[in-house]
Amino acid sequence: MALRIATFNAENILQRFDFSGFRDALLRDRTLGGLEITDREQFKLLEQARVVAHTDDKMQLTALAISDTKADIICLQEVENMEALDAFEHGYLHRMTGRGYPHKYLIEGNDGRGIDVAVMTRDETADGDVIEFVDIRSHADRTYDDLDIFNNDLAKINERPDEKVFRRDCLEIDLRIGGRPITLFVVHFKSMGTDRDGVDGREWTMPVRTAEAKAVRRIIEDRFGERAERMRWMICGDFNDYRERIVIEGSKDSGYSFTPMTEEKSGFDPLLADGFSVDLAKRLDPIDRWTLYYAKGPDYQHLCQLDYLLASPSFAEKNPLAVPDIIRNGQPWRTPFPPGQEPQRYPRIGWDRPKSSDHCPLAVTMNIV
Repeated sequence: MALRIATFNAENILQRFDFSGFRDALLRDRTLGGLEITDREQFKLLEQARVVAHTDDKMQLTALAISDTKADIICLQEVENMEALDAFEHGYLHRMTGRGYPHKYLIEGNDGRGIDVAVMTRDETADGDVIEFVDIRSHADRTYDDLDIFNNDLAKINERPDEKVFRRDCLEIDLRIGGRPITLFVVHFKSMGTDRDGVDGREWTMPVRTAEAKAVRRIIEDRFGERAERMRWMICGDFNDYRERIVIEGSKDSGYSFTPMTEEKSGFDPLLADGFSVDLAKRLDPIDRWTLYYAKGPDYQHLCQLDYLLASPSFAEKNPLAVPDIIRNGQPWRTPFPPGQEPQRYPRIGWDRPKSSDHCPLAVTMNIV
């Protein structure tokens, strides 16, 4: 009984217009940066036209990337609300591919921009096994105190014990596949942000991600107790951190070199400590695990894995040949690819945009045994 599961930070499946660029030129889209705009109404009309044009390309490419996961269940990050998800699924996924995801699950979380995690499922797997919804729980209201995970590292960055742990949510959803249970924990951890007070942004924000990871682990341990390692569950999502990266040197003209490097620590280490869960992407070659290209400039570029599918020890052990696929066809042309990885990009992909997302979907087929 095979189940195909994917995770994808789809980068802003939104329903709203953002007019903040009228007041602050730094927030203005570069499409409008070269135009002389005299008043707010003119700006609104131009912004609306820009968003409609760019969004249509982006949604088509996002739909193609999701379609290529061939997933029965897909866990999404950066979805504004159910209305936006419905419009995307019906207007793009279903219309373009002829087969959509009729069942959608989303609970509003904590993000200040209003982006949430969500889950979409088909009626049944590709093998014909029924996908049955059982229950869903949000953990957006859990605090550091609730989970007994507040520490000095959090206090140093001005977090308080009564504050909410998750910057978005840990969405816990119970399903049955052909009558057999599986639980998914869908997350989108705190972003790395920018440097602050001379401290690297990743380092500065790591205590929050570490707390989020501890919280997810505590939620699973509280749910399953001593049976946790034997139960069928997965943690899916954008962890916004990495344990390794591929440092890129060179340029398009001179050629690139790609050097894998291992980090001393990451914000999601608690999820892997003591064999608590298994990162299925570790079954790929180190040069082939990346899901995002990051560049701060020509002298600071790397590829890294921010997106993860972690399985319980028992679930991973029963699927020793389950190796994830990473769909990179929606990456923009500016992304340098290690030798042999260059994909056939989707039509209309641009240098920087349009693209399907800055992230790549990650998908794996697991046998429910």
